[in-house]
Amino acid sequence: MPAKSAKPRLHSPEDDLAFMRSIVEGGWRPPMTLAVCYLAGGLLYGLQCLFHVGQVTGLIHWPDLANLVFVAGITVAFLAVLTWAILKDRRDNPPRHGALAARTLSAAFNATGMANAAVLIVFGVGAVRDQDFAIWLYYAAIVFALQAAAWYMAWTLKRKGWMLATALGGWATAVALGVLVREPLWYLGVCTVALFLLFALPGWIMFRDARAAPTGG
Repeated sequence: MPAKSAKPRLHSPEDDLAFMRSIVEGGWRPPMTLAVCYLAGGLLYGLQCLFHVGQVTGLIHWPDLANLVFVAGITVAFLAVLTWAILKDRRDNPPRHGALAARTLSAAFNATGMANAAVLIVFGVGAVRDQDFAIWLYYAAIVFALQAAAWYMAWTLKRKGWMLATALGGWATAVALGVLVREPLWYLGVCTVALFLLFALPGWIMFRDARAAPTGG
């Protein structure tokens, strides 16, 4: 008797429900690289914004070379910490297939990073071409808008209150920065607060979770 050809299995409502449950209930161990990127970036660049606030208000009067060294040092420090985090992730957590929620959220933040890189190039080239520094300042507004979208997606999957707060804060910050590009002191003030609250604080939460979760396996 000839074997019956296998028919493609149709998804039932129960299958769809199980799929959605796997997204919502699946655990998400934040990658150390992502946690450190937020934590170190928020702290270091928040400090840099405070430094610029001091310059604008006249509290800091450093020679041009000292200013350049300080700003360059911030980026060097960030890259050094980020390199450490990448190496630690590779050593302690070899690539493996995780929960669906973990892969979904990681993909969302990776995609946001790709978009940030494109926006950086667009606004950077535009500012140099048009000789208008204000064009470059719009870059930060777009970054916060993209981050807000990523955190909102994270909240829809995990329903953690701090994720929703970060998303809403990022949206409000994006609008505020876009409006304040011609107001240096207010712009820097909003950016400083947002970096500490919307980057460093979520970064600390993820860093804590990344260290608490079991490694390897």
